[in-house]
Amino acid sequence: MNSSRVAVPIVPLDTDFRRSLSVARELGVGGIEIDGRHGIDLLTLSETGVRQIRKWLDDAGLRVAAVSFPTRRGYADQDQLEARVGATKQVMLQAQRLGATVILGRLGDIPAKEENGDWQVLIDVLTDLGRTGQQAGAFFCAEAGQSGPEDLRRVIEAVPEGSLQVHLVTGALLVHGYDPAEAAMTLATDIGYVHATDAVAGSYAGHGRAVPLGTGQVDVPPVLATLEERGYRGWVGVEAVSTRQAEATRELSAAVNQLVS
Repeated sequence: MNSSRVAVPIVPLDTDFRRSLSVARELGVGGIEIDGRHGIDLLTLSETGVRQIRKWLDDAGLRVAAVSFPTRRGYADQDQLEARVGATKQVMLQAQRLGATVILGRLGDIPAKEENGDWQVLIDVLTDLGRTGQQAGAFFCAEAGQSGPEDLRRVIEAVPEGSLQVHLVTGALLVHGYDPAEAAMTLATDIGYVHATDAVAGSYAGHGRAVPLGTGQVDVPPVLATLEERGYRGWVGVEAVSTRQAEATRELSAAVNQLVS
């Protein structure tokens, strides 16, 4: 894989944004991932701030591959839903200004029965977000991991075409009892972003744990090969398990080397 398609999160690299860009550049990647909740506050970022960040990115030869914005509640949960949707739309617009084309989020619980009122709430919200995505040029990508591939397929088929993309997270899929390679085949035509992560499964679904890439049970190369065969040419992100800066940087460097070797 060409390193220009690989992205790293900037939060683990350094507490200073500009220094984190320097570290990312040293890792040899083409993109970075911005944390819209715990990194840069995109909801209050001014136009001047956007221009400054874009200049720093240009100076470092990097692009914003994605903006993550996981909400505390899902999009079928009606508690404070209007504010949640409004914030998501605002982040989508800000992400586009920074050069990103995808927002990484979670749908929350997907209603099992389509006659359930919460199901229609979810579909209406995603249709609305889809319109914003079409206008902004930055699309909502729902995580495939906690949400199963078949459930996501049901949702995709229920919303207007192009309203929703998929964020394939290989490690999370394994932890929640799904085969990452099968998920890639099921969702390939709608995948907007990929995270090549590793994990060890637990005794039952949802109770595994993340581990550094190459040390767990996820066989990443077949997943990437499947996506390549089905025409995926987007970004592939990597993650660090450690929260300690130096160790996280080493993990990310090792993960990048595995993908591009």
